[in-house]
Amino acid sequence: MRINQRVVSQAVVIATGVSSDGKREVLGCAVGDSETEAFWTEFLRNLRDRGLGSVQLVISDAHRGLTNAITTVLQATAGQRCRVHFMRNALAKVTKGHAEMVAATIRTIFAQPHGAKVGEQLDNVAQMLRGEFPAVADLLLDAKADLTAFADFPMTHWQKIWSTNPLERLNREVKRRTDVVGIFPNTAALLRLSACVLIEAHAEWQDSDRRYLSEGSMRLLTPPPPTVLEAKKATPTKTSRRRIAATA
Repeated sequence: MRINQRVVSQAVVIATGVSSDGKREVLGCAVGDSETEAFWTEFLRNLRDRGLGSVQLVISDAHRGLTNAITTVLQATAGQRCRVHFMRNALAKVTKGHAEMVAATIRTIFAQPHGAKVGEQLDNVAQMLRGEFPAVADLLLDAKADLTAFADFPMTHWQKIWSTNPLERLNREVKRRTDVVGIFPNTAALLRLSACVLIEAHAEWQDSDRRYLSEGSMRLLTPPPPTVLEAKKATPTKTSRRRIAATA
């Protein structure tokens, strides 16, 4: 893209979400320097100012600028670290010959029968790997809260919330369409084309009869408020009526 007569690299960032009815939505996109916390903070604030609220989970990689922005703008929101990105970080700390064994061991964390076992298995895996791969063990323990946030949600959601893979597919489609152009004349041109691709995806998701997450499972996240029953008024007895009359 050309900025001030120079060709520079800029990122298209995309935010998607799942609404309370279980359907996916494109929340927004922006073009800028995705390496800076200031950019991510402005992007998230824009989403919030446009009405984004009641966010229960944000799924992302461990980019420091992004995670800091999430903490600043979306306070009290749980964060799930993408397991795919985490696995790449972990395997970068072991030799190629040990990579498959370490990967298989880490994957057992995500194969537990219920949420209570997930954190326990992470601790077990870290202990198993500590002797030969202490750097991986430390990485697991440091990332425990973010890597296992999915376990607090319905099990039927797990495969769709423990990584950013669904978003990566959308990113690839945007890249495929923008690669045809190559060098854009300005930021607005890149944003327009990217937005057109995202509008198509959003419309397809909204028009589809299929839901990304079932309505029943979504209700588990936002249960209806408890029904408040009014106390039944007791009918005064004759004695109490006489007392009332006497008092009056």
